[in-house]
Amino acid sequence: MALDGYTDQTMSRKAMKAELLDAETELRLAYAWRDQRDEAALHRLITAYMRLAISMASKFRRYGAPMNDLIQEASLGLMKAADKFDPDRGVRFSTYAVWWIKASIQDYVMRNWSMVRTGSTSSQKALFFNMRRVQARLEREASQRGETLDGHQLRQMIATDVGVPLADVEMMEGRLSGSDFSLNATQSSDDEGREWIDALEDDSAQAAEVVEGTHDAARLRDWLVTAMQALSPRERFIVTERKLRDAPRTLESLGEELDLSKERVRQLEAAAFGKMRRSLEAQSREVHHFLL
Repeated sequence: MALDGYTDQTMSRKAMKAELLDAETELRLAYAWRDQRDEAALHRLITAYMRLAISMASKFRRYGAPMNDLIQEASLGLMKAADKFDPDRGVRFSTYAVWWIKASIQDYVMRNWSMVRTGSTSSQKALFFNMRRVQARLEREASQRGETLDGHQLRQMIATDVGVPLADVEMMEGRLSGSDFSLNATQSSDDEGREWIDALEDDSAQAAEVVEGTHDAARLRDWLVTAMQALSPRERFIVTERKLRDAPRTLESLGEELDLSKERVRQLEAAAFGKMRRSLEAQSREVHHFLL
């Protein structure tokens, strides 16, 4: 049953005028749909129980979803129930449909409660829809005993009562504390007020860090140039080809070009690195001595 163009009041009036099915008629319609895919029988079955779907949808209005959307989801659950209903099991269709209608509405509410996914497991779903009720009951019972529960004690008792980890209760408490807010909303009623996004910490590097990093990079580059100048032309060539190319060359290829063995090229490379290390250490000591 498509609901486009209908208001919740219109749907409620139409549902209240629908026929009430006795068990025999209900069973006959269910068999007609299951065995013969009789769409007329399906439509009649769904129309008769739309009042049940609307009644269940109305129980979830407190979660802030539009009633017409809730009815739409309830009707989808009702259609799924009709499609999967097995009349041979000997239960009334309404009893079977209640679970599908409720599941469809709950999934919709949880999907639209927040842009952040609220939870998908059965335990998290039970916590989402029962946490406030359980919390109120626990507080009432504690008050009757003359006790006062702090936040941690209450969350721990809720976790035990619902059968979920304490971390789930703490997470859900934050999710249920309020709906999403835009970071572009102003912090005051004044249209010229600062937006909330302006209060977020800037993770990018600060000006001082940028200047310091640029200065250090330039100093290291000068040190490397000085260290490279202390090498012989052949050592400088080997270091350049082995470490400063996007695609470093192998010892074998350098040995063929220089007419040297692979081991000799390796020895020259190690010697060059040793010279560069000593040069860099010397320049570092000079800077440290100057700063002192």
